[in-house]
Amino acid sequence: MNFRTTFLLLSFLLLAVSAFPQTDTSAVKRDSAAVRPTQPRTRSAATDTVSNLRRAETAERNPPVVKDSARLVLERLPRQAALSSAIIPGWGQIRNGRWWKVPFIYGGIVGLVLTAEWEQRHYKEILHEIQYYQENGGKFDPEGLFAGRTDISDQNLIPFKDYYRRNRDLSILGIAAVYAINIIDAYVDAKFFRFDVSDDLAIKIQPSLQPQLSHAYSAPVPAIKIKISL
Repeated sequence: MNFRTTFLLLSFLLLAVSAFPQTDTSAVKRDSAAVRPTQPRTRSAATDTVSNLRRAETAERNPPVVKDSARLVLERLPRQAALSSAIIPGWGQIRNGRWWKVPFIYGGIVGLVLTAEWEQRHYKEILHEIQYYQENGGKFDPEGLFAGRTDISDQNLIPFKDYYRRNRDLSILGIAAVYAINIIDAYVDAKFFRFDVSDDLAIKIQPSLQPQLSHAYSAPVPAIKIKISL
């Protein structure tokens, strides 16, 4: 076999090897856990039993509260009293049976309204004198409070104007405060309406059996139950 024949044979073998498809092992390698079918986790009967016992103990310790019609009416009283006092001041106090509070509420509101009106009137008078003085070349209104006065100027009246304005604003805030206190008082008074604050209190002591919270299957332990009626 000469050199040319050998060269052609080797070239043919190289072409055959390069044409054969190669497989990339990294591309087809898959995790066995990914193709493994997932199976639902099943809970054992013992686990279900323990869970049911714990739920039963929780329900026994915290029984549902059953509210009768009388209790529902008592729980609505605070909200209704506050809403009534918000609509008409003193109405909630009347519904609570606290008639004696109504004169104080209206006395405070009327007194503050009159004070605010008095401060507003004097504030407007002083403000008018200052504006007239500045617009008419240093002269006060001939029909005003300072007619013919030359010993004072508008700068002397500015502190008085601020004083009356501040008192007017405080009076308005006072009206809002009395209105808010009227609503809060009606709500709180109705909230404590069902509490017995008399001297006739009772205390009852009796033996009982209490379950142990730390152990689900342990027997109840003897204890003493104290009940105080307020």
